[in-house]
Amino acid sequence: MGVRFEGYAGATSVRSAVALSGVEAESLVRTPCGLDEFDRVLGGGLVPGSAILIGGDPGIGKSTLLLQTAAALSIKRCVLYITGEESISQVSLRARRLGLKGEQILILAETELERILDAVQQHHPDFLVVDSIQTTYSGHLQSAPGSVAQVRESAQQLVRLAKQTQTTVFLVGHVTKEGALAGPRVLEHMVDTVLYFEGDSSSRFRVIRAFKNRFGAVNELGVFAMTETGLKEVKNPSAIFLSRGDVAAPGSTVMVMREGSRPMLVEVQALVDESHQANPRRVAVGMDSNRLAMLLAILHRHGGIPILGYDVFVNLVGGLRLNETAGDLAVVLAVVSSFKDKPIPHHWVVFGELGLNGEVRPVQNGEERLREAAKHGFTFALAPHKNITREGQQGLEVIPVKTLGEAIAIL
Repeated sequence: MGVRFEGYAGATSVRSAVALSGVEAESLVRTPCGLDEFDRVLGGGLVPGSAILIGGDPGIGKSTLLLQTAAALSIKRCVLYITGEESISQVSLRARRLGLKGEQILILAETELERILDAVQQHHPDFLVVDSIQTTYSGHLQSAPGSVAQVRESAQQLVRLAKQTQTTVFLVGHVTKEGALAGPRVLEHMVDTVLYFEGDSSSRFRVIRAFKNRFGAVNELGVFAMTETGLKEVKNPSAIFLSRGDVAAPGSTVMVMREGSRPMLVEVQALVDESHQANPRRVAVGMDSNRLAMLLAILHRHGGIPILGYDVFVNLVGGLRLNETAGDLAVVLAVVSSFKDKPIPHHWVVFGELGLNGEVRPVQNGEERLREAAKHGFTFALAPHKNITREGQQGLEVIPVKTLGEAIAIL
């Protein structure tokens, strides 16, 4: 027997629920943003009425990316660019340096939310860029710009604007020292897509990845190169992450990792050195340190490699981060290579998950990983035996392994 509510003031008009099977799903009409790598991360293009939050470190290239996107979209559509951190002349100088005409881009230097909404009502843009959400404030609130209340209110009003007017809204967000988006966590829940723009300040390569996407897959990856004329797309990321020397060195191996729908070849480097401390160091750059500790325990127990008195350092070349278990075998073999001071040949590629009993477990999309390795000229692949197909790959000899000890014996 259900609970009955009486005297509820809000029950004057009640909408009737409908069957989910009877609702017709509308097909999404996406708009290409002019950069294929950006479209990949977005899920194929921009969806009308969506709110996209882009976060990243200062100077990483967020404004450059959005200015290039705005220039490409303004060829056929109306774009309104709201700058709250820079003057109009500064944005104009950047556009000229990037070689962007920007004749169809409407730009406004404004931080007050109400005036931004008035400008949208006046110009009716198809795309709105707000750089940044931390500088936007509402005059109806007493708190300072950038506070939790101001960020929440500004984002809520802009997301409501996107849904009501079918305007695609880009919000630029700051990040904290820990790398998370500054402001309330509810900000990520209000928007449709959350993107992070990452990269090492000493490197010219930039990576943009999706952590939330209501209109596409998450964990997709787009790779760009920062040049004097702006961001250039990197169509073949495996080539830049495999810029190794001509001579094979101990402690280096190549694995096939997967970011979203894209397989990529990445070099894993390991350094094992005798420790002079009571507690040997375990340093992991680009992967979870707890995962590394577990892999080293598996190596000691099932691989017979005594590394208890050694410092172990592991690094993923190119600033990438390993978020899947398919790189377990490559990491362990790189450690073994450094420990024994014996290099793994250049033309070998490795992938596979390690279990606590020392077994090599299969990974997803194994055939696609092998195809990527064969495309880049690798001739031998060490892979889980359950990932081996009868067809194989032309020019690539695949060696199946079942246990960690078997893999170490082969290499």
